[in-house]
Amino acid sequence: MIAITLENFQQVVLEESKNKLVLVAFWAGQVPESVELKDKLSAKVTLFTEQIVMASVDCQTEQQIAQQFGIQGLPTAVLVKDGQPIDGVSGPQTDETISAFLDKHLPKKEDILLAQAQNLLTENKLNDAQKVIIQAYQINNERADIKLLFADVSIQLGKTDDAQALLDSIMMVDQDSYYQAILAKLELASQAANSPEIQALEAQLVAKPDYIELKHQLAAQYSQVNRHEDALQLLFRLVQAGDVETKEQSKTLFLDVLKALPDGDAIATKYRRKLYTLMY
Repeated sequence: MIAITLENFQQVVLEESKNKLVLVAFWAGQVPESVELKDKLSAKVTLFTEQIVMASVDCQTEQQIAQQFGIQGLPTAVLVKDGQPIDGVSGPQTDETISAFLDKHLPKKEDILLAQAQNLLTENKLNDAQKVIIQAYQINNERADIKLLFADVSIQLGKTDDAQALLDSIMMVDQDSYYQAILAKLELASQAANSPEIQALEAQLVAKPDYIELKHQLAAQYSQVNRHEDALQLLFRLVQAGDVETKEQSKTLFLDVLKALPDGDAIATKYRRKLYTLMY
């Protein structure tokens, strides 16, 4: 929170408000309600530092600034844009009235999360993008833009079934060019997941069902095309039933596949538990 003084008034109120909203809380120590409003507003805007600057004016020491704003009583808060007050509240406020006041001017939390997820996806930080877009989806699972980005991330993480379910829920009115692009990505991902190399290994394994090296090669191919559960299932059977050498080799590959999955991934959690149960 920036304490506004005569020295920084122009920088904060006039210059900074050209780039972001500036929320100014006027307060005085002898008016507890004004301190309470200042603190509540500060807590509410914590998530919106890219959109809003929180500032305060101590009316005991900065009376001239309070007069410039025409403050007649406390508690009072004023929202400034381009150097001009555009909205404000006065008198004691509840959490509900504060939220209603700010909601008129701030983006919704899911909008911020969506933008963050888009940036992370652009940077190819897929696991981080997944965590963020899931949060946005949990807040609003009806918005097409959130579902489309969620599907995009899911495809790139190999969760094609999840992506398909998300795309199936998109209304026709929202099936825009981004939807079509993701649909095409899903088709390519589905083809890659059953590549000729995988089909050839599967066919060889039918002919030689006890060939351990073939199973290891197939598990590696599954993992490369994001068929992680297929890989883990195949390797876990070897860890369960193989000889000592086979178990150790398979366990090493099994752990490598797990490491490739993001923290909190449901498949990773499931197979870590299975391995723990088997070992202990």
